[in-house]
Amino acid sequence: MDASTEGDSNKLAYCVTDVPPWYLCILLGIQHCLTAFGGIIAIPLILSQGLCLQHDGLTQSHLISTIFFVSGLCTLLQVTFGIRLPILQGGTFTLLAPSMAMLSMPEWTCPAWTQNATLVNTSSPEFIEVWQSRMRALQGSIMVGSLLQVFVGFSGLIGLFMRFIGPLTIAPTISLIGLSLFDSAGTSAGNHWGLATLTTALITLFSQYLRHIPVPFPSYSKDKKLHISRVYVFQILPVLLGITISWLICYILTIYNVLPTDPQRYGYMARTDLKGDVMSQAPWFTFPYPGQWGMPTVSLAGVVGILAGVISSMIESVGDYHACARLSGAPPPPKHAINRGIGIEGLGCLLAGAWGTGNGTTSYSENVGALGITKVGSRMVIIASGVLMVVMGVFGKVGAIFTTIPTPVIGGMFMVMFGVISAAGVSNLQYADMNSSRNIFVFGFSMFSGLVIPNWIVKHPDAIATGVVELDQVLLVLLTTSMFVGGFFGFILDNTIPGNYISQLLFSLLRISPIYLHREQVLFY
Repeated sequence: MDASTEGDSNKLAYCVTDVPPWYLCILLGIQHCLTAFGGIIAIPLILSQGLCLQHDGLTQSHLISTIFFVSGLCTLLQVTFGIRLPILQGGTFTLLAPSMAMLSMPEWTCPAWTQNATLVNTSSPEFIEVWQSRMRALQGSIMVGSLLQVFVGFSGLIGLFMRFIGPLTIAPTISLIGLSLFDSAGTSAGNHWGLATLTTALITLFSQYLRHIPVPFPSYSKDKKLHISRVYVFQILPVLLGITISWLICYILTIYNVLPTDPQRYGYMARTDLKGDVMSQAPWFTFPYPGQWGMPTVSLAGVVGILAGVISSMIESVGDYHACARLSGAPPPPKHAINRGIGIEGLGCLLAGAWGTGNGTTSYSENVGALGITKVGSRMVIIASGVLMVVMGVFGKVGAIFTTIPTPVIGGMFMVMFGVISAAGVSNLQYADMNSSRNIFVFGFSMFSGLVIPNWIVKHPDAIATGVVELDQVLLVLLTTSMFVGGFFGFILDNTIPGNYISQLLFSLLRISPIYLHREQVLFY
């Protein structure tokens, strides 16, 4: 390929301030929604386990609608008033780990009867109070914890944070987010390993083997009239295609009763008619609003745990801003723009807590990667995507559809998604000298401690007994959060053991945090 051809292939069709035709904004906006689809729906589906909602598909659909609505709202805020780059906002896995740790505390452990579908009456006041009390505690912790992000952003302290947090802190922190969720992936996939493996294989096939193969589609333009365009569908929508095909196969197997009808038999959870009543019960229109689950409550342990996730989320977003600017044809974002973006993200987490998603919001790196594929960097496309997500959140039937995805299919998606998150964390080590025995020690010890200590504390929760109940709760949440334990040791060791200057300097010069970014088109600098 000569220089001119290479330059044409990298040339943007639309830059940040350009306004594409309205129909192109809608089409590309839909694409961005679908790109973020996997990450957005995964969070409420995982949280439902800690909230005792495994057998309440209708409430799960409300949570999915709420997270779509808030993600759209926060996207509009970020693009309009925040960093003002074409960057989409959505739920964050960095808050999922401390949230699940908080919900696993003895006082929030789900009653045994909520695990039995035959004993659960989803409309009973007792059951509603069980899950809503947990959600309210989660809401309050997220709202208070997000105030740190608001303060750090609008005060300009993010630069100070980045000075002390290098790749040897980021790598174990992010890797342990994915590794700590292995139980959720295994439990879901284990309901039918065959269909879970099929889902994983399809996503792998589309995202890795077929990603460079374009698919011809008929299209129309004023210049070329009716013609054939080649679209890299497999590269853009691998998760959606994989889930849809597996979902369809489960539906066919259900219709012909290939899958067992006995709840006690292996493979029953792969049936698509288990939550068939959700579609009929879900309202056509639902309007999420702040405090819809009641007045949020606050616990010290929950807030401290969420703070660890908030710090990780901020570091991730700084890298996303720089990558997004590069791919959208904008100059590198100045400090005041980064501060504004982090502050608005904190405000987004505050809104997410108030609305009751059980999660916060962060910049979506998957969508930054999509900019490199489509060559459309216009923020109007992301505004259209934000509006579409708000609309999806208002249509209750949309959230209900996603709850009918069979559990093994979700497990197959988790296998890929959590593996990528773990590997993306490790990829930070490319900015550290891993020929150094010092750096190998820091990373290895941090990772291993992040696995060993939480595992032991979960098995021996009574071992923490300081005599102060509040302190016991704080320590229990922190020490059962793998992300915090690994990140804490990485931070302390990297900043106290002599010899970290080179990796820290390189990391600060690059000013990046390549979290979740696994597409070749995303260039960090």
